[in-house]
Amino acid sequence: MAVPNNARDSGDLKIKVSKYMSYLLRHNPRDLKMDSEGYVDLEDLLRKVRERFKVDKRLIFEIIEKSERKRFEVKNGKIRALYGHSIPVDLKLKEEKTIEVLYHGTTPEAAENIMRTGLKPMKRRWVHLSPTIDIAKEVAMRRTRRPVVIEVDVKRARKDGKIKFYKATEQVYLCSEIPPRYLRRII
Repeated sequence: MAVPNNARDSGDLKIKVSKYMSYLLRHNPRDLKMDSEGYVDLEDLLRKVRERFKVDKRLIFEIIEKSERKRFEVKNGKIRALYGHSIPVDLKLKEEKTIEVLYHGTTPEAAENIMRTGLKPMKRRWVHLSPTIDIAKEVAMRRTRRPVVIEVDVKRARKDGKIKFYKATEQVYLCSEIPPRYLRRII
């Protein structure tokens, strides 16, 4: 059954708006006033988004609430991105001390380098990790048809006292970087 154009257009608009919101809140707040924790006034963000797209507050909340990967957080009339920043923000996340294994999905080419030099945040502030192999594969599939999943021995890394891990969302964990000795290529 064909998808009506208006439904397809609505989905395309949500994707475009979500990407623009992510860009503003993660990388370049432009003229939005951002606090040290990455929050901006929700009304100011809506005004900024409306400069580019014809949207209302309802669509913004739909993007926030129905995203399969929770990307944004709203508190007290303010909004922020929960992960993926290239700009300095203090997310004030609590250290996750119970998880023992996490996963990183990537391309075959990147995996070779990662296994030699470790996982590094590259152009972002944090390394992003997934709690399951399936989620890591899904992340990798955005960049390749041949996903590679790397397992991170969180328990050992934490025990060695070298690395702290933080839970940003149910599907995204963060850390500063991970040396190769804590990594194992599994797929």
